[in-house]
Amino acid sequence: MIYLAHTAHLQFLGLLVGFLAWILILTTTGLNEWRLWHVADVSVITSGVAWVGIWKACFYSHALPSMENCQSISISDSFAPAEIPVAQVLMVLALISGLVGNITAAVAMRMVYFSVEDRRNIRLVFVLAGTLYVLTGTFCLVPLAWNMSSVLNNSTIDFPPEFQLPAAPVRQQVGSAIGVGISASIMMLISGLVFLCYRYAWAALSTEASRNTRDPLHGPLTKMTQAQRFGLANGDNQGRDNPAFHTEEVS
Repeated sequence: MIYLAHTAHLQFLGLLVGFLAWILILTTTGLNEWRLWHVADVSVITSGVAWVGIWKACFYSHALPSMENCQSISISDSFAPAEIPVAQVLMVLALISGLVGNITAAVAMRMVYFSVEDRRNIRLVFVLAGTLYVLTGTFCLVPLAWNMSSVLNNSTIDFPPEFQLPAAPVRQQVGSAIGVGISASIMMLISGLVFLCYRYAWAALSTEASRNTRDPLHGPLTKMTQAQRFGLANGDNQGRDNPAFHTEEVS
C-alpha cells in the first residue's frame, strides 16, 4: 500500500481554511451590517445611521422606548428588493454545502493520513470536497456582489411605516458583513481549487495497481491462453524424462 500522507499537507491546510471560511460565512449570514444607511432626519434615528441586513433592519434611537429597534425582513415581504430574498436563500444553501464540504474534506484527509485500506474512492472524495467548496464560495459570492452593487448604486427600499426608515437614505455604505463574506468566499474558492488539483493520490494509486499485477520474482504476471491450456490437457502434460537423469544401460 502506498503511503500518501506526505503528499496532502496543502490539502490539510485547505481543510483548515475551508472550516474557517465556513465560520465566516455563518457570521456574515447573521450580521445586520450589510448596508449602512445615513439618514438626514435624526428625530427618530438619533444616531443618524441604520443597519440593513438580509434578515432585519435596525437602528439606535433615544426617542423610542427601546434603545435598539429592529424589524424582521421575510422572504415573502413585497417591499424587499430581489437581492435580499435571493441572499437569504443562497446564504442558507452556502452554509449547508459548506458544512457537507468540510465533512467530505475531513473524510478525504482521513483516507490519506490514516492509510485506509479501501481507497478506491479517494478520487471521488477529493473531487466531491473540492466541488462543494467551490459551490459554497459561489453561493456566497453572488448575493454579496449583488447587494454591494445595490449599495454602490444607492438603490432605495420602500420600507413600510413600522420600520420608521426613509425610502432613500442620504447616502449608503458597504457594511462590514459584505467585506467578511467576500473574504470567506475567496477562501472557499481557494480551498476548492486545492482539493480539485490534488493529483498525487491518483498517480500513486495507479502505480500501486501496476505493482499488484507484477510477480516480484519473474516480472509481470501473464495469463495462460486457451490454446495453451488445451495443449497441456492433450498430451503436453505427459511425463518427459529429464536428460540429466538418463543413465546408460550396462550390458
